[in-house]
Amino acid sequence: MTASPDYAQLLRFRSGLRAFLHWSEEQALEHGLTGAQHQLLLAVKGHREAEGVAPTVGEVATHLMLRHHSTVELVNRAAAKDLVRREADPGDRRVVHLALTRRGERVLASLSESHVEELRRLASLLPQS
Repeated sequence: MTASPDYAQLLRFRSGLRAFLHWSEEQALEHGLTGAQHQLLLAVKGHREAEGVAPTVGEVATHLMLRHHSTVELVNRAAAKDLVRREADPGDRRVVHLALTRRGERVLASLSESHVEELRRLASLLPQS
């Protein structure tokens, strides 16, 4: 027989997640981005660091759990704000990779610094098992 779930702990955890996401959205807005644009920048940068190659729109769509056409629109809006750029694959011109612009790099670095600090603060509130 399994132990009964700790509903109070689950509530605190879910409330904490929602509070973090709300806080994160506000941080993005203060930097002139939507929450989705912030996630796009993180997906592009994080994928490149993990895989060693700039991601395609399809790979970013997978990270963001969005449909391909929704991701294309998100990329279009971010490119118009000079946050990301498209780069043709030298080996296959049909493949398009995404990279951050200098502005995108600066904005993401600023957002990431505050997010890491907030995650450390929240981690200290979690029960230690």
